Amino acid sequence: MVPSPLAGIKVLDLSRLLPGPFASLVLGDLGAGVDKVEDPLVGDYLRLMPPLVGDTSGMFLALSRNKRSVCLDLKKPSARDALLRMVERYDVVLEQFRPGVMDRLGLGHDALLARNQRLVVCALTGYGQDGPLARRAGHDLNYLARAGVLGMQGPPGGAPQVPGFQLADVGGGLWCVVGILAALQARAHTGKGGLVDVSMLEASMGFASASFGQLFAGHTPRRGDEALTGGIAPYGTYATSDGRFVALAALEPKFWEAFCAGAGMEADVSALAPGPHQAAIEDRLKELFASRTRTEWEAFGRQHDCCLEPVLEPEELRGDEQLRARGAFFEMDSPWGRIGQLRTPLTSREREHAPPPRLGEHTDAILREAGLDDAAIAAMRAEGAAR
Repeated sequence: MVPSPLAGIKVLDLSRLLPGPFASLVLGDLGAGVDKVEDPLVGDYLRLMPPLVGDTSGMFLALSRNKRSVCLDLKKPSARDALLRMVERYDVVLEQFRPGVMDRLGLGHDALLARNQRLVVCALTGYGQDGPLARRAGHDLNYLARAGVLGMQGPPGGAPQVPGFQLADVGGGLWCVVGILAALQARAHTGKGGLVDVSMLEASMGFASASFGQLFAGHTPRRGDEALTGGIAPYGTYATSDGRFVALAALEPKFWEAFCAGAGMEADVSALAPGPHQAAIEDRLKELFASRTRTEWEAFGRQHDCCLEPVLEPEELRGDEQLRARGAFFEMDSPWGRIGQLRTPLTSREREHAPPPRLGEHTDAILREAGLDDAAIAAMRAEGAAR
């Protein structure tokens, strides 16, 4: 079997909820050893968010394969000292605290790098390590709003629309992975690690690079008016006769012409340019799509090469032929029974993946690997610094 790309790389993950844990999920799928540091009382807050599988969130289980769990109360001196010893053996520390928190704990970036000059410290925050908003609280929607990305979503003249998933959080996690891999590559040449500073604000903006290209060219993108944000009828979603939906994305003339030929419509290429004439075209398409079921339009899409797909609901995904063929979903045994998992594009189909950990399941083993003996571990437990 071919070794995993990141085999031998050790990651200490201090993050929680979605952004950082998504990054460490990808790193773990690539073969890195990921040890997750959790609070001894409740652990990662995500563990408790419904819906639950037994006593643990299904969302936590989806993000936590290939990880071990060590419980440390970093407010206690003995836990802080233990973590400083631990980082000497790791390649990466991933943290998601607001700027200044790690310093107050005595675990600032400089302190970590002083312990291990080869260490890559990845700091994931809402607004970055500096700037006037650096210490400001926020969530996914706030970052999208400040990034200008939210302002591009929704109908003309209407309110910006909340996305159906956490774009800033997941984007921040992805940029962490990229930054960590780049820093590890640089370390291979210099022998030194360093700091990777990722803000979810800027991570969000990266997804709109093309739109910002328009802005730099003197054109201000307007919500719902651009070709890819609802400004042309051939690029949109439509209800079918059975109350389902389809997505038409016939941007190029050849696809629009193929759709029109199959549907018995005149293929006017002016339909591919935004303008007031779009209202009439949209009305025509609404009437057309409402004349058939989604299943009938699926058959139409198979027959005509026109960029037409059904809008699948989440409960339909496991039965989708393309996703089944790609192995997008798989299952594994775990302390919670047989649990479902989603592959990322980088999740190996060949290696066996370890199930998510119980809270503090690997505390003793990880502390012993850092050089702590049984007496020191027992003392930490007595102090409430470990579990």
